[in-house]
Amino acid sequence: MGLTFDFLKKAKVPDSVIDQNSEPTTFDHCIELVLGHEGGYVNDPDDPGGETNWGISKKAYKNLDIANLSKNDAKAIYKKDYWDKYKVGKLPPNLRYLYFDMCINMGSRNAGRVLQRAANAKNPASAKIKIDGMIGPNTIKAVKKVEQGRLRSERVLYYARIVIKKPVQYKYWYGWFKRSLEV
Repeated sequence: MGLTFDFLKKAKVPDSVIDQNSEPTTFDHCIELVLGHEGGYVNDPDDPGGETNWGISKKAYKNLDIANLSKNDAKAIYKKDYWDKYKVGKLPPNLRYLYFDMCINMGSRNAGRVLQRAANAKNPASAKIKIDGMIGPNTIKAVKKVEQGRLRSERVLYYARIVIKKPVQYKYWYGWFKRSLEV
């Protein structure tokens, strides 16, 4: 008679344990990774977003006390105003974290355009979609076969264009590039 490990089937894995080899596809998994990139409070005069905390900017949330924004409040904002609003959960699982991070870091319309450019680069001419930054059924259908690497390359190109157009933004280039490869 061999040993059985039936008790393991019933064991609950703590929520704090994340399989590092799995794709981050849920809001709870993705938000922790995003907040690790965003960090805490910053007030850089060269940052177009202005004062930020947990990546939430004063420019976007004028009536919010940014300096005292809690991590939990930031999570609630990201869930409602980014994950849900920009339909991240409707994208293929392999693109969710990357697109979510892009929405936060470059704004939803820019992220949508980058995603649409990646789809148009992947798909045949007959399946091209309008590049308008809006994520609707056509975009969701068009991105089904887009690879993460393709989307990352479009993201890097987006940031390169910013730096070329506005050299004062060059100080952010390495961070943007590094984040593009890590996400």
